[in-house]
Amino acid sequence: MRVIDLIRHKRQGGEMTRAQINFLIEGYTSADIPDYQIAALLMAILWRGMTHSEIAALTDAMLRSGRTLDLSDLPSKKVDKHSTGGVGDKTSLIVAPIAAAGDLVVPMISGRGLGHTGGTLDKLESIPGFNVNLSLVDFRRILAKCGCAMIGATEEITPADKKIYALRDVTATVESPALICASIMSKKLAEGIDALVLDVKTGSGAFLKAEKEAVGLAELMVETGRRMGKRVVALISDMDQPLGRAAGNAMEVVESIEILDGGGPADLRELCLELSAWMFYLGERVPSVPEGKRPAADQIITGRAKEKFREIIRLQGGDEAVIDRPERLPKAQHTVDVTSPADGYVQATDCEKLGLACVALGAGRNTKEHAIDPAVGLVFQRKKGDAVRQGDALCTIHYNSPAHLDYARRLIAASFQITGEPAARQPLVRRVIGASGES
Repeated sequence: MRVIDLIRHKRQGGEMTRAQINFLIEGYTSADIPDYQIAALLMAILWRGMTHSEIAALTDAMLRSGRTLDLSDLPSKKVDKHSTGGVGDKTSLIVAPIAAAGDLVVPMISGRGLGHTGGTLDKLESIPGFNVNLSLVDFRRILAKCGCAMIGATEEITPADKKIYALRDVTATVESPALICASIMSKKLAEGIDALVLDVKTGSGAFLKAEKEAVGLAELMVETGRRMGKRVVALISDMDQPLGRAAGNAMEVVESIEILDGGGPADLRELCLELSAWMFYLGERVPSVPEGKRPAADQIITGRAKEKFREIIRLQGGDEAVIDRPERLPKAQHTVDVTSPADGYVQATDCEKLGLACVALGAGRNTKEHAIDPAVGLVFQRKKGDAVRQGDALCTIHYNSPAHLDYARRLIAASFQITGEPAARQPLVRRVIGASGES
């Protein structure tokens, strides 16, 4: 079997066999196949695409390139949730404790901020002492003890994906749906889960801005999960405006605690209850999704979800006192408002610009070496459909350094579209893929 023949085969639109894909992934992981040949293959995949069978085989090969967790001795169903990323998307910090408090096991391997979107690990690390760099042994120990742990990827999990992702990043092949699907699903299935709930974002603040693209990726991931014997469902959710009121690491932890305390923004609460309901349904805790919303809400009403988050923080070395005293979290020294230039209604927001403003303030990274400022971020005082008067605050900037403040203000001002007519409100969850009539 020659690599050049497989590249030519895929370039001409041919379908690769499982054995051929295994040969390529094993060879690349062991450094027997050089970067330049895999780079050529990735470009051929970008242009020619992959069949469902090829994607499932690629996912499986990447999954088996490293260790996989065996959680079969834990009695509860293992269910995770994954989001494709957005602005103000702190659902993992809320949904994971809700699900674990409801007797599911949630082995969550998360990522950092990417581009204009925030990352779960960066939010968790704004909690003093919180350790996301656990060994798989410690990860498993905490899962057995409290039902949930949230960590970053390790060298042991899907090393093939790490190498391929780095190559995609420098060969303009990041946006291949087949490669995105295999990357996400290999990491998630390596967790040893029984089921997975996907939150695929669409809109101005998402990577997949067109709903058609989001649906296409969701369908690929659901089908890949099915072929690998897992129950997978994907919610297509709105990211045409930020989720909740806060964007910025410590500020999003505060808002997550507010939700777990029974308060917080209605849109964030609605999406978290929907995601949790699907987790309870796929985890066989309830017979239908509507019935899953009751135990999800109950975990908040009774305080069990908040106590579960406290336990997770404690077991991962963090300051659990932030649950009762959020003021212990990092707080920016200065605030300034961006105001409305006219009377009217918020017709639309360019959510990507708002995310880039957060990055400019220091809440995200421009390079891998860039240090995050956990305290900075934005609070959205008006959202789509809200009425405003000239001079009303649209957004409050929380900042420490004035270095990029003017740039952030310009981005925010440009992101709000004020018109004379109220905007039609869009549903938060636009579609559900893989439900098979279960929604």
